[in-house]
Parts: sequence; structure tokens; C-alpha cells
Amino acid sequence: MSFIALHDGQKLPSIGFGTYKLNGSSGAQAVASAIEVGYRLLDTAYNYQNEGTVGRGIKNSGINRQELFIQSKLPGKYYADTKASIDLIQESLFRSQLDYFDLYLLHWPNPIDDHYVEAWETLIQMKNFGLVKSIGVCNFLPEHLERLEKETGVLPVVNQIELHPYFNQKDMINYNSKHNIVTQAWSPLGRASHLLQDPVLIELSKKYKKNVGQIILRWEVQSGVVPIPKSVSYNRQVGNKDIFDFSISTEDMCKIDQLTKDDGRSNDQDPASYQEF
Repeated sequence: MSFIALHDGQKLPSIGFGTYKLNGSSGAQAVASAIEVGYRLLDTAYNYQNEGTVGRGIKNSGINRQELFIQSKLPGKYYADTKASIDLIQESLFRSQLDYFDLYLLHWPNPIDDHYVEAWETLIQMKNFGLVKSIGVCNFLPEHLERLEKETGVLPVVNQIELHPYFNQKDMINYNSKHNIVTQAWSPLGRASHLLQDPVLIELSKKYKKNVGQIILRWEVQSGVVPIPKSVSYNRQVGNKDIFDFSISTEDMCKIDQLTKDDGRSNDQDPASYQEF
């Protein structure tokens, strides 16, 4: 496992494990399995309603807390209420059986309501209080990030965005990179199964003797992105992490880049207008 330095001094594992829709005892088992496989970055959110599941999986794994990097997210309905946000973050920690989060994120900008700057100021407070070590955002566009910097003087260390071969987000990756913001990828393998049947990716899979998922995840890592794949299958967990023993050529990276589509978003969730609560 390699690591990426965040601009606040923390180190972020170069691949993570997603927990969306992992709930209950089976979810806790999947989390513990992922930790056993070697994942050290775990991604959850208040709106996933599984922070307790993640906490139980961590406890069952027997791994020292200091070896893990745990991140969660604040939902938009709390952005305008600082006290409610602070209470929610503390409640999330209690449910997770943790003393702190390594990274805490705003889940969406929710620009129509326009309270993301207040919410960002709350996260700055939470970092100062020691409840979170680093703060970041999800699905923020350049205009949102520029406003955060202008009004608070603080830029996020991470921007987690939808990213996969059919929606490669090159412009957003470049923007983040220029501002020392690490890009994380949610839905890194795409939500549509047809991505795994793409003929270009299948051809590269045969060439590199890796499965299509591994080709996609390696492409993301080589693009400077931290992918966060999810799987309940032990074998897939192992396979998704087994991407550090090969490299994709520049020519083949370009072939994957060219798969992107203007309408490549999975569910038309455009951060310029999408509202998440």
C-alpha cells in the first residue's frame, strides 16, 4: 500500500474501501474482511446509516485504530445549523466507537440552499476541537472551492467526486491538483455493469493479464486519483487491491481516457444543481 501526502501533513492510503449500502452484521463482516485484506482507508457517511456497522467491523478486525484512516460525511440538511452539525459529528463518533475521524467531508455543496460556507466553517471548528484531523468536500466544483478559499482562507485536502472511465473528470482532477487537493473517486468502477463489458477495457484486461476492474482502478491510481471501490466478496476485495504490481502504458492510459462521455454521470447528479439532504 502506498500513500499520498495531504497538504495538512496527513498521509492518505492510495486506495480505499467504500461502505455504501453495507449494513448490519453482514456489512460489519465485509468491513472486517476488507481490513483483513489490507485496506486501511474506510469511507462512510451519516446518510449511509451504517457508521455503527463500520465501527463494529473495525472492532471485529482487531486492527489498531492508529493504523486506519476513517472518513465520514455531513449531510446537507445540517449545513445551516452549527450546533446540530457539531452534535451530529459527535453522535457519528459515538456510533462508530471512535474518538476522532481522520477526515470529515461535506457531502454535496447543495448550491440552491447555499449554506456550504457555513458548514465549512463548522468543519474548521471541528478540526480545531480535535474531533476530526482533516477536512474535505465531496462533489465540489471550482466555483464552490474558490468561494471556500475566498471566504474562509481554507481549502479542503480532499475532493471526492464521481469518476470512472465513462466520466473521467480530467478538468476537475487538474483543478484539484493545481490547488493541492487530492481527488478521491466514488463509484470508481461505474454503477452500470456495461462498463465492465467495454471492449477497450476487455482488450487491455487480456493484454495486462488483469481483470477489467483492476485495469480501471490502476488507471485511476496512475491518474493521481484515490479510488474507493466497494465489494462484499473477499475475492473481489483482494482483486481490487491487487493493482500495485503493474503499470499501464501512456498509450493505453490515453485509450481509457478517450472512453469518457459528456453524459457519463451515473444518475445525472450535477453538483451545480443537485440537492442532497
